[in-house]
Amino acid sequence: MTSRAFITGVSGLVLTADERAFLRAARPWGFILFKRNIDSPSQVSGLVDELRRSIDDEGAPVLIDQEGGRVQRLGPPHWPVYPPGAIFAMLYGADPKAGTRAAFLASRLIAADLTDLGITVDCLPLADVPVAGADAVIGNRAYGTTPDQVAVIARAVTDGLEQGGVLPVLKHIPGHGRATADSHHRLPVVDTPAAELDQTDFAAFRPLADLPMAMTAHVVFSALDATQPATTSATMIERVIRGSIGFQGLLMSDDVSMNALQGTIALRTSAALAAGCDIALHCNGILDEMREVAAAAPLLAGLPLQRADAARAARKPAQPLDRAAARAELNDLLARAEGLSA
Repeated sequence: MTSRAFITGVSGLVLTADERAFLRAARPWGFILFKRNIDSPSQVSGLVDELRRSIDDEGAPVLIDQEGGRVQRLGPPHWPVYPPGAIFAMLYGADPKAGTRAAFLASRLIAADLTDLGITVDCLPLADVPVAGADAVIGNRAYGTTPDQVAVIARAVTDGLEQGGVLPVLKHIPGHGRATADSHHRLPVVDTPAAELDQTDFAAFRPLADLPMAMTAHVVFSALDATQPATTSATMIERVIRGSIGFQGLLMSDDVSMNALQGTIALRTSAALAAGCDIALHCNGILDEMREVAAAAPLLAGLPLQRADAARAARKPAQPLDRAAARAELNDLLARAEGLSA
């Protein structure tokens, strides 16, 4: 049976009976986990298995935001702390090879943590390029302040995930770095001229356009579409994301429950899909909202289905890893970063 064009969160550590019935009927394409879904390794593995059984799809994508720094759903005592992107940027400034190596090792180790649990997709890397005066929602998550450096480090992160058997999600396309508001709370509007955006914000994404999946930014770029954020703007998706940047993979919205978007959850879902997103993402695990998303999301068909199938097929088996050696090498590089910041 074909899946519907949405990814959903769930409410807790195990599925409720109502959630199980909903998932069986609605058949989301995939799932996403948050801290509310995390307790212990055995519990997470059990929940992942239960999610897949609920739709009778042992290969259904299970996503998580495991960046490191302040965006890390898995953490102590069961999982290590990983550094934010700014640490890789700092190392890169002193020694580009050290910066990219640290980024690769961290994401490779993250991938190992995820594959242990059956999680197959990480919402990483970021290619957002922050500027002075922007909201801190990106902040130290970024890999630098120039598009070239951001793209190079993002590629290293991608390589680490892919070698660990985890699919990457490029975010937040076509760029969240200039936003002067947190899109979780309100709609950011960027008034930068189109030519400047093309040379900076959008430029960081072009070298990464071959990635299998990307997540949109709930940001208005007034020079290109004065009313709609990229998530719900056919102009931004067709002209910039698919056109100028050249991304042809599976395009998912950022969370449709975020306050940057207007209207009911169903209207937000419909608007994102009508604009050109292949999949709508809904994260908060509120069942009534999940039902609205499912009702607004069609069965995957045509080009969206082709992209969804291609994304799943892009995942390769994990390559061998000496975790102890990788961890020791990463710790040495992080110690160098501490020296640079002292």
